[in-house]
Parts: sequence; C-alpha cells; structure tokens
Amino acid sequence: MSDWLPETPRTPDFPTTSYVTLAGADWLASAAPRPDELHALWALRPAAPSVLPCGTAFDVINVPALFGRRMVDRLWSDGPGSGPVAAHRGRLLLFAAPGTAQRLPALLVWEEWAAAVPPLLYHGTGDAVTVPPLHPHPGTGTAGARPAYTDTPSAYGAPDAPSGDPADLASPSTSRWLVAPDVRKPWLPGPDVLLWACVRAARPVAGAKREAAAQPPVSALAQG
Repeated sequence: MSDWLPETPRTPDFPTTSYVTLAGADWLASAAPRPDELHALWALRPAAPSVLPCGTAFDVINVPALFGRRMVDRLWSDGPGSGPVAAHRGRLLLFAAPGTAQRLPALLVWEEWAAAVPPLLYHGTGDAVTVPPLHPHPGTGTAGARPAYTDTPSAYGAPDAPSGDPADLASPSTSRWLVAPDVRKPWLPGPDVLLWACVRAARPVAGAKREAAAQPPVSALAQG
C-alpha cells in the first residue's frame, strides 16, 4: 500500500479532484504488472507523469478536449457521473471499464452517430497511456515545476514533468487530473454510458450543422 504521498490541504488551489489519494494510487498501480515497482518510482518522483497499461484495471477513451468536456459535463449533470478523467496534451482521457475500447466504436457505428463524433482514440488491451503526475506542485495546481530526479527513463514514465497553463485544457503542455482516482475500486463507465455521453455531446453540434444546411441560399440581389 502507498504511504508516501504528501498531505495536501483542500483549498481552491488543490481541489479534492485534482490529486490522487493513497487509495487511488493503489488502484492505478494495480494496472501495472509490478505494482510495487511503480510505487517505488512514485515515491522518488511523485510529480512525474507515468505510463500505464490498459485492458486490465481500465480502458481509456481519448477524446478532443472541448468535446470531452461536453461529455463530462453531460455525465455529471444528467447522467451517473464519470470515472477518473485527465487532461493530457490537448485531449481528455476518460477512464472506462475494461472492454469499452473494443465495444464503443461498434456502438457508435450501429447507432449511426460515428460521423457526428470527432475522432476518438480507444486504448484497450495491448495499449498504454501516459497519465498525469499523481500530485500537483503547491502554488500551481499542476506539475509546473520540475522535481529533482535523474533523467534516466523508466519502464513506467518519462523523465520530464510537463508544464503548462492548468486552465487551458486544449494546450499541448497541459497534463493534470480533472477527476482524480480517490478509491481502490472506482466506478468506471461502460460502453453504453459513454455512448450516451457521446450522443448528447454531439447533438448540439450536429443540430447546428443540420440547421445551417437546411437554410435556403440567399442571393446578393435578394439582400440588396
């Protein structure tokens, strides 16, 4: 069990969803083939990103930042909520139940919504994803400063912590938790829930395009 994460005051700079708890770190580590080695890495480098395999503890649906934000808003305002969510390199990572990466694309095609949804990336068995640092630096809310560690790459992470504006989810340099894991067995949405969120996030965009296409052309003479 992890016991090395620093205690963090729950303030506006450190909202409860922005950093991983001890129990959440145990859950993330359970995805790795050697959890103890991952915990040892985090003990040395808690402010560094990590690379975790998908398909056992979770799958990840990787979506454009703005569309992903609409999905998360729908999940929390009208749906059952979300699992862990992270922002990384201009996209959102939605952690989902294992098997979702395989089934969700087929469901979108079956329901004829695939064309209305922006390009999604599906990370399942055999894939790996980079997750943000477990713990943000005080005063920044992100991994904005570089911790003291060697630049030797590890099997689980790159040596450099990213930097960027935490308010700009679309920034390529942003890497932070929006909904950080805080329990050892978090609830994870399955393909049916994420299909529901995709459809509701896509409806305003699809409706606007249909309305624009339905408008009759106006000639210059008519305007004059």
